[in-house]
Amino acid sequence: MIGNLARFCARRPIVTIGLWVLVALVSLGINDRLIDSALTTELTLSGRYESQRAEALLEERLTGPRPLGELVVIESSSVRVDDPAFQDKVESVASDIAALGPDKVIVQDHFYLSQNPLLVSSDGQATLMVLIMPGSADTAIENVGEVLHVVEEANNQQARISHVLNAQGEVLHVVEEADHADGFRVLMGGDASVSYENNELALHDLERGERFGIPIALIILLALLGTVVATLLPLGLAGFAIVLALAGVAIVGQLSPLLFFVRLMVVMIGLAVGIDYALLIVSRFKEEMARGLSTYDAVIRAAATAGRTVVFSGATVVLALIGLLIIPASFFQSLALGAILVVLFAMAATLTLLPAVLSLLGPRVDKLSVPFLSRFSLKTPEESLEGFWEKVTRRVMRRPVLSILLVAVPMLFLSYFYLDIKTGLNDVNTFPDGIQTKEAFLLFEEKFSVGTVTPAGVISPAEIVIDGDLNDPAVAEAASALRLSLFENPAFPVPPEFVANEANDLALITLSFPGRPNSPAAADLVRVIREQIIPASFEGVPADVYVGGASATLADFQGIVSLYTPIVFALVLGLSFIILMMVFRSIVIPLKAIIMNLLAVGATYGLLVLVFQKGFGTDLFGFQRAEVIDAWMPLFLFAVLFGLSMDYHVFLLSRIRERYDETGDNTEAVAYGLRSTAGIITGAALIMVAVFGGFATGRSVINQLMGFGLAVAVFLDASFVRSILVPASMEVLGARNWYLPPFLRWLPDLKVEAEEGH
Repeated sequence: MIGNLARFCARRPIVTIGLWVLVALVSLGINDRLIDSALTTELTLSGRYESQRAEALLEERLTGPRPLGELVVIESSSVRVDDPAFQDKVESVASDIAALGPDKVIVQDHFYLSQNPLLVSSDGQATLMVLIMPGSADTAIENVGEVLHVVEEANNQQARISHVLNAQGEVLHVVEEADHADGFRVLMGGDASVSYENNELALHDLERGERFGIPIALIILLALLGTVVATLLPLGLAGFAIVLALAGVAIVGQLSPLLFFVRLMVVMIGLAVGIDYALLIVSRFKEEMARGLSTYDAVIRAAATAGRTVVFSGATVVLALIGLLIIPASFFQSLALGAILVVLFAMAATLTLLPAVLSLLGPRVDKLSVPFLSRFSLKTPEESLEGFWEKVTRRVMRRPVLSILLVAVPMLFLSYFYLDIKTGLNDVNTFPDGIQTKEAFLLFEEKFSVGTVTPAGVISPAEIVIDGDLNDPAVAEAASALRLSLFENPAFPVPPEFVANEANDLALITLSFPGRPNSPAAADLVRVIREQIIPASFEGVPADVYVGGASATLADFQGIVSLYTPIVFALVLGLSFIILMMVFRSIVIPLKAIIMNLLAVGATYGLLVLVFQKGFGTDLFGFQRAEVIDAWMPLFLFAVLFGLSMDYHVFLLSRIRERYDETGDNTEAVAYGLRSTAGIITGAALIMVAVFGGFATGRSVINQLMGFGLAVAVFLDASFVRSILVPASMEVLGARNWYLPPFLRWLPDLKVEAEEGH
């Protein structure tokens, strides 16, 4: 089938290329019009979880749709809030913000409007302004950029020379130089502004990753393929896959908005697999041309061999990512969908567009060669007979047990640090220094904290929703008992607030949390409320009680991850085992593959904890410290890395199996397989490391975590696992590698590589 598809496209190259260009142009138009409306910053869970049920009940029967709130803090190091200059500054800022219009922002309160003492810091040198962002969350995030601009202007406002004299002619207040700021610090923070700046950071990191990763990938491709024309083909194919996948995201997002992070995911995975898949086809095409085949025959042969590898590789990645789609959280589903789409489009372009282009180029694929890089270009197995990888393989296989120990023990040691992992959700506090919202929240904590309760805990409180007839004495008594137990609990220094709806069938207890809402400690407090405090008051009472809010969402999210991690692991590992067993007609090969992949994943997890939580090498790499690893990260990395690593594993083992079937010599087959595939595997892995590493250079700690994790895992997999553990274990087991119990020999025999001549 793959060969027939390649034949069709190679015979009609102009039509095929024209159709792809047309689809790409349409996709660009779709992206321009729809991509922004398809994305959201809201992390949503399935409606069956407590936090979501609490939110739905509040909107339905008490609060209605709730607009996002923002806080502006104005601070002076020289004057207090009772100084007229302070009032002038606050009212000036309020006036400038209000001028944007009530459809964009509403100034709800500030000290000089309400004289509310809670809006003034204990030292009297800072005050808060409360803003309301009308409309939906996405509308608020869209509009808040203008408000942030006004606040930035106020923060950088230049002073004017002024002299204030008393009746005796004495100077009371002087601003001496016109080029100095006016002495006031103005900052803004809230859900909308944090989301807005998070989006800006993501776009910045996306551009930075592309600027860093693509040039390095270009150099690696030049070294592997030797010519400029051949090098541009994988980059062009990756570009097509990314454009089409983003259009798919834009369309799907109209039905159900996807998390904004999906855009970064599509670009990152698209560059990695798009270049990887095209590299396999182009290198095989050049190899077949060098053997004397015609352009058409070389295209068909490359598609029938390397194309089958691409199909199997892409299918493996997709199967691994499908495991994430079953998790009832928008984060996992968005990232999985984006990655699946870009992998599918990369496969489609590799199997149709690339054969068409190669059939037109023919020998011209070797145009614009780079002579000084030719010594690094891919070699045939015969040319590599005395090469570097042949020597490494022979040395490893002479001492296979020692080789296994030298690699496995350090990787197990690194995996041990995973036991110290702390999961949560990184928030504004992990933004880079100088980002306005981070500086605002730091100032909030410094000036307005009440004991252990910070303004973040007040802005994002726990919301305990009581769904029951409050006229029922039992329900009313239980609600009072709950409020009293929360009031008397030293973990909650700020007294809870109580409000009921007009029908008296729904009540809300608002509870300000100590610490940061997205911290593991806050999630633990939610679990204490749900599992201990609420049951103690409502046992046997005819009412349902739900805990909502940011901390409750985190607790639910962590619960989802804990519940679905073994399910996803079992699904991915089980499917991988079955497929590999059918491909290689062995139960030993898939078991080893799973163990070695888990070893690489475990070592990656341990390095994430060492670098980001414990701070080893953060200064060297330019990374930020993170108190927690995002709760979604381990499961996400597992699914992506397992899919990508199986790509190399199958590519290598298929060559080993092919040679073993021909010769029956296990040692020679392993050496042949390594020298046949090491160049492509190493080159493709280096490209992935460059792409993922480019995103790890971003300013956002989430991108640093993800980029570093993916880059390290691919590096470990391609270098130590494929180059040492695979040949060493193959040598130790010998013919037992290919053991298949008799009762399983009825299984279909899948082959990755086509037979010669097919």
